[in-house]
Amino acid sequence: MAITASFFAAIIPVPLYLSIIWLTIKNEKGQLKFVAIHFMWGAIGAIILGISGSFILTFLTGFMGNTSYFSRLVGSIIFAPFSEELSKGFFLLYSINSKQFDNVIDGFIYGSAIGLGFGVTENFIYYIVFGINLRSWLYIVVVRTLFSGLMHCIATGTFGSYLAKAKFSTGLIKYMLPFTGLALAMSLHSIWNISVSFGGNYFNSFLFMAVLVVFFIIGYKLPLIYEQKIIEKELLEESSLGIIPKFHLVILSSNLRFRKGWIFENIRNKYSRYAIRLAFNKYQFRKCSGDMKDLIGIEIEKNREVVRSLLSNNI
Repeated sequence: MAITASFFAAIIPVPLYLSIIWLTIKNEKGQLKFVAIHFMWGAIGAIILGISGSFILTFLTGFMGNTSYFSRLVGSIIFAPFSEELSKGFFLLYSINSKQFDNVIDGFIYGSAIGLGFGVTENFIYYIVFGINLRSWLYIVVVRTLFSGLMHCIATGTFGSYLAKAKFSTGLIKYMLPFTGLALAMSLHSIWNISVSFGGNYFNSFLFMAVLVVFFIIGYKLPLIYEQKIIEKELLEESSLGIIPKFHLVILSSNLRFRKGWIFENIRNKYSRYAIRLAFNKYQFRKCSGDMKDLIGIEIEKNREVVRSLLSNNI
């Protein structure tokens, strides 16, 4: 089918998924730029690495050139999930050290952005390669536009959530969470591929997608709840010290912080961002030791001073 039509079909789900991300981080210009960077990694970098990884696995295992149903099935449910989830998640291992990656929900957001970018490019390739006629093209467009992109979104978003949780954890669980998240992402990817690999059994595909949607909602809400508890608990001390007004605690830990009117508009975004950073720095401080504790202690004082300055200059 025409490249132009395939391109537009591939980007159809982008506005919907990006709107969900926007509702979570709206007015945070730095984060929106960071989301765009992750999206581009998924659309370009992860695609290149994912295809290369699958090619290498196929070559090393002797499946190269084998067109049997079994070899294609192995490639779909083992090689593809393994190489693609590693490729998508690779960039998260780098970006997690950024200051823009400063709370739990960020992991889900940035992982979802990578998955969305990957899904757009992969869908575009599928539409061109396998859409040999109008009927086959329309079928592929419907199935992949509605479902496949969302699967990539959920899988990598899940891995991002586990990475973010690991960032703010200590002990053995800190090292177990990333592997658990990656294994879960690969499993979701593999199960989805299985559900669409057995021709004619479309019910399995729709059923599993319904499960994925539920998983998406849970994966989105749980980090928000976890984040809310941390923010409220860690900023309670700042409130008792008279630095942060007590009624700000509920606002800062929810989407209420995106609304206008509860504080001067010229400081709302910056104040919210630094207050949340302060909360998670304090959470990390209580769970780490050694030189890391000293470094986080310095960050706590910096963020506290920014918060204090913003409030004192606007009262």
